[in-house]
Amino acid sequence: MKQKGYFITFEGPDGSGKTTISNLVYQKLKDNQFDCVYTREPGGIEIAEKIRDIILNPEHITMDKKTEALLYAASRRQHLIEKVLPALENNKIVICDRFVDSSLAYQGVGRDIGFDEVYAINEFAIEGHLPDLTIFLDIDAETGLKRIQDRAFKDRLDLEDISFHERVFEGYQEVLRKFKKRIVLVDARKTIDEIVEDSYQIIVERLD
Repeated sequence: MKQKGYFITFEGPDGSGKTTISNLVYQKLKDNQFDCVYTREPGGIEIAEKIRDIILNPEHITMDKKTEALLYAASRRQHLIEKVLPALENNKIVICDRFVDSSLAYQGVGRDIGFDEVYAINEFAIEGHLPDLTIFLDIDAETGLKRIQDRAFKDRLDLEDISFHERVFEGYQEVLRKFKKRIVLVDARKTIDEIVEDSYQIIVERLD
């Protein structure tokens, strides 16, 4: 399937505001007559949402780290085939909350499986379909965790200790070095309105 649209992902550590910002940017693009689809990972379609429930359920404390990485890749594959690629084929802009970079940071480095090992798993799943643009909401692990302390529900990864999230932050630094041509940093310490505007302007410039 030949890609025609434009694939944009939002990445960042827990507490960076990815879900809020990506939703608001999607709405702003729609309001300005861009033909967009919004989705998320893990999830976005029925099968992937069921896998999401398994991965993030805080009761699943015995889950092996490689099982976790494989489940993310399986969810990603189905989501890509069923939702992302068909939307791109129809020349739509796809806005996705998380994609392969999250697995590289969280499982590759955070879980200490290995950056290259997790990339290999996901390369099998995505077959070269990387984002055209990734907006990275830049915030340190400690500040991000403070932001999520009051969440009513914390998933299995939210409950990990600060050392895990610090490793994830370091994992993202490796992602930024490896894929610097497609990743643009946005300061996630700014106000929501400022972050949305910064992200929107980056996207519009790239689309032009």
